[in-house]
Amino acid sequence: QVQLVESGGGLVQPGGSLRLSCAASGSISRITSMGWYRQAPGKQRELVALISYGGSISYADSVKGRFTISIEYAKKTVYLQMNSPKPEDTAVYYCNAYIVPSFESGRVYWGQGTQVTVSS
Repeated sequence: QVQLVESGGGLVQPGGSLRLSCAASGSISRITSMGWYRQAPGKQRELVALISYGGSISYADSVKGRFTISIEYAKKTVYLQMNSPKPEDTAVYYCNAYIVPSFESGRVYWGQGTQVTVSS
């Protein structure tokens, strides 16, 4: 059973920092990409950052220069370092990954979501 488990959400002050983690576990043949999406109340889920296992990275314009995505390949863990967060970054953050399980076809997996609240 493949799953993504997130951690690190919480309350952070504007201008502070917070790091989110997401670990993939289960019987995994390979991972193609991992990333983070977010959904604020009343809004659609949107891409925050995505990193391929080949190393290419993309960010939403709204977080460029403030957030950094990285992967620890051996641990199948993706991180989102959030520096200088703003109140508008408040949302539920979801981990996302394209995973090919052992003996199954690949598909997108989602984590359970972790709340990030940016407020003083």
